[in-house]
Amino acid sequence: MKRFFFVAISLFVYCVLPSYAQGRSLLMNEYKQIQDQTPFKAGGQWLDFPAYQDRQAWAELLGDAKDKLVRAGEKYLDYEWQIVPATAYLEYERTGERTVMENPLKENRIAINTLMLAELAEGKGRFTDQIIDGVWQFCLMPSWVLSAHQPRQASGRSLPDLRYQLIDLVSGAVGAQVSVIWHFFHEAFDKVDPSISYMIQTSIRQKVLEPYMDQSKYESNWWLGFKLKPGMVVNNWNPWCNADVILCFLLMENDQDRLNAAMEQSIASVDNFIDYVKPDGACEEGPAYWGHAAGKLYDYLQILHDASYGKFDVFDDKQIQSMGEYVSRSYVGDGWVVNFADATAKLTFPPSLVYNFGKAVSSREMQDFAIYNLADDDALSFKQPAPVTWNDVYRSLESLKTLPEMTAEVERLNALCKDEASYQACKNSLRSSVPYFVWYPQTQFCYMRNNRGWFLASKGGHNNESHNHNDVGTFTLYINNIPIFVDAGVGTYTKQTFSEDRYSIWSMQSDWHNLPSINGTSEIFGSEFRASSVEGTGRKGGGTFSLDISTAFGECASCKTWMRSLSLSDSGLILTDSYSLEKRILPDAERFLVQGQVFLPGDMFRGKTVKTGELIVENQGVAVKMTYPATLHPSVQTKSLDDPRLTNVWGDSLRRISLTGSDDAPLKNKFIFHITLL
Repeated sequence: MKRFFFVAISLFVYCVLPSYAQGRSLLMNEYKQIQDQTPFKAGGQWLDFPAYQDRQAWAELLGDAKDKLVRAGEKYLDYEWQIVPATAYLEYERTGERTVMENPLKENRIAINTLMLAELAEGKGRFTDQIIDGVWQFCLMPSWVLSAHQPRQASGRSLPDLRYQLIDLVSGAVGAQVSVIWHFFHEAFDKVDPSISYMIQTSIRQKVLEPYMDQSKYESNWWLGFKLKPGMVVNNWNPWCNADVILCFLLMENDQDRLNAAMEQSIASVDNFIDYVKPDGACEEGPAYWGHAAGKLYDYLQILHDASYGKFDVFDDKQIQSMGEYVSRSYVGDGWVVNFADATAKLTFPPSLVYNFGKAVSSREMQDFAIYNLADDDALSFKQPAPVTWNDVYRSLESLKTLPEMTAEVERLNALCKDEASYQACKNSLRSSVPYFVWYPQTQFCYMRNNRGWFLASKGGHNNESHNHNDVGTFTLYINNIPIFVDAGVGTYTKQTFSEDRYSIWSMQSDWHNLPSINGTSEIFGSEFRASSVEGTGRKGGGTFSLDISTAFGECASCKTWMRSLSLSDSGLILTDSYSLEKRILPDAERFLVQGQVFLPGDMFRGKTVKTGELIVENQGVAVKMTYPATLHPSVQTKSLDDPRLTNVWGDSLRRISLTGSDDAPLKNKFIFHITLL
C-alpha cells in the first residue's frame, strides 16, 4: 500500500476521473477522416527546414541571427562532455537528491543543442566533431530517464536497468534531440564513419521506439493513459512525452506499418490528455506548467500538422484556443503570474512559443502577449526576438521560423516609441484585448481586475489536482503588479516533494495559504475534498467569486457550511466568510500569507498608531488596510526562506497573519474583511 501511495503522489496520476471528461476523441476523429491518405509517410522529408547543405537557404532563414548562433556555439567548442556515474543515480534513493544526476545531463543537452544550431548556421564543419562526441556520449548512456523517474522500472530502483527501458520527460526529449541531429547531419557523419549513424539509430530504437510500443509497459509508461483504472487520469507528461517521442518516430522510423501504429497510438494517447483538461482550457497546474502542458500540446499538434503537410489540423478547436490563451490571461504584470499549486509566481514565457501558438489558433491576444514579453522598460523599447538555444530541440527550430515576422512587429512598435509615454502606450496596447474578468467554470479559477490596478485570482477545485496543494478557496492579490496576499509555491524538488510525506511540507498545507482553519483543522488531500456551490460573476471594475469550502475539510471540522465570497470593486476587496458548525471543538483561525511588513493594532505606521480591528500590510511602498471582526485576535509569524526556488521570488521571508477566534465562538457566524488602499 505504501508503494502505491508513493507512485500516486509522485506522478500525480491517481486522481478522480472528473465528471466533465467528455471523451470526444478530437484527434482520433480528425485522423480517421484522413487515414486512408496515409498522411504520415515513413522516411518522409516533412521537417520544414532546409537541408544542412543548402547554405543559401539557411542564410536567408537566419538573417542576423546567424552570428548569434555561431558565437553561442563557439563557447562549447572546448566543452567537456559530462558522464553521469552510477552513484549519481543512486543518490536519489540514498538521500532524495535529484540534481546530482540531473544537472550533468541537462548541461550536456544544452551544449548539444547549441552546437547543432551553430553548425546549421555556419555550415563549415567546425562544430561537427563536438557534435559527434556529444551524440556518442548520449548513445553510450544506459538510459536517458532521470533517476527520480527510474523507480517505475521493474526493479523499483533508481539505477537504470538495461532489461527495462522506460520513457520519461527527459528520455523522450533526448531522443528528439539526437533524432533531429541525425536528420540534419547523418550524411556528414557517414563521411566520418557510418557506425555513428548506426549507433544513433540503434540507441533511438532501444531507448524510445521499442519501449513506446511495448504494451507490457503501459503501466510503467502511465502517462500514455491506456491503463486507466477507476479514478486515474493523466497530466502534462502526456503531451510532453508524446510530442518528443512522435518526433523520433517521424524522423527515424522507416517501416510504414510500425509508423502507422505509433501514430495511431500517440493520437489516442493525447486524446486522453485533451479529454482530461476541462472544456474551459485552464491549466490546473498553473502558468509555470503551461509550457509543459498546453505548450507541449501545441508542439505535438504542429508536428502532426507539418508531417501531414497540413492534412491534420485541429487548431480551429475552441478548447485548444482557450488552452493557449490561458497563459496570457493568467499573467498579472511585471513578470508576476497566478501561481496556484506548484507553479512559481514569477517567470517569463518563450515569446516564440506563445507567438506560434497564437498564430496557429488565430489569437491576436497571444501574439500580442508574445511581443509584450520582449518589452524592455529600461531601454523604453522592445528587444529583438532571439533564437531559443535551450535544450528543447523542436522549440529551438520553431523559434527560427518566427524570427522575421516577430522582428518586423518589434521594429514597427519601436518606431512608435519616441518617449516613455509612447512606449507605455505601445506596451499597454498589447494587453488591451485581455478581459478584465476571466472565469473558468470547470476548473473553477476566477481572475478579475478593477480600474485601479488591482488583480485578484481565486480558485475552487479539489485537493488532488496535478501538482496539488491543499488550497481550495485560496486567493492572491496584486496591486499595481506588487504582490500583497500571495501563494508561496513550492521549493526545490526532492524525493519528499513527490512522496507520501508531501503534505508535511509547509507550503503544501492549507494553513500556509489564504484560508481558514476550521475548528482547529486544515484541508485534507484527496479529490473528494473539493469546493461546492462555486460561482463567478463579473461586472465593470471587478466581480464576485463565491464557494462553499466546508467540503474541503474532513469530518473532524464538524462544519456544515463555510461560504466564502470575494468581491472586488474600485473601492477595494471585501472577503466574507459565513459559516455554520455542528459543534465547537477548537477556535477557528483566518490565515493570510503576505509579502512585506505587517503592522498590528498598537504598532506605528507612517506616524500613526494602528487602530484596534485593523492591520496594515505594506510591500514596496504599497500599503493596504484590512479591517476585521473585533472577536478575532491578530498575530503575525515570519517564515524564513532559504530554498533558492523560493528566495529568488520572495526574498528571505514571508509573513503569515493569523486572526484567531475564541473557544466559545458561536456555531453560526460571519467574518467580514475589508481590504482598502491607504
